Amino acid sequence: MNTNDTTIPEEQPNKPAARKALRRPSKPDAVLAAAVESARAGLLEVVPEAQIGDYIGAFPEADRLVTHRFQANRPGYGGWQWFATLARVPRGKVATVCEVGLLPSEDSVLAPEWVPWSERIRPEEAAAEAAEAAEAEAGSQSADAPKNENAGSGAEPAQQDEEQAGPEDVAAQADAEAPDAERDGAPKTVSMEDE
Repeated sequence: MNTNDTTIPEEQPNKPAARKALRRPSKPDAVLAAAVESARAGLLEVVPEAQIGDYIGAFPEADRLVTHRFQANRPGYGGWQWFATLARVPRGKVATVCEVGLLPSEDSVLAPEWVPWSERIRPEEAAAEAAEAAEAEAGSQSADAPKNENAGSGAEPAQQDEEQAGPEDVAAQADAEAPDAERDGAPKTVSMEDE
């Protein structure tokens, strides 16, 4: 036996087995199609009886899998349909409820298709936003302007100070300028420091 003459077998790629495409049967399973009361009972576990309307039909989904549809009498869901999907095991005669729910039909009222935020802005909203931006810019420019902007207007410096002073400053200045007679008419407050 020669150990130098080792050959490695070539690896062949593993190809997954080709799957058959699922096809929908043209006719529903006879046992499942006859199980209308089982489908209604499955819906009654989650929906009040008054909201389940007329029976619409049985629709095959796959082998031994059928969906029963009922008209929905739910407020706000005009045109919608309740569904109950039933299945059975091979050679079995008992239908099992797999899933229940509410589906839209062709006549249903649906929400409008989603629109990106950037496209949702209407022209009038854009105009209002531009006006607000212009006002904010004008406000920031006036705050950045020098304090003596009225210097060339002929207003006296005291008037300019009053226009720029806050209400507390104006009240203190008025008290300082008031004659003593006016101050004597007001009740005198005494603080601990005065004594």
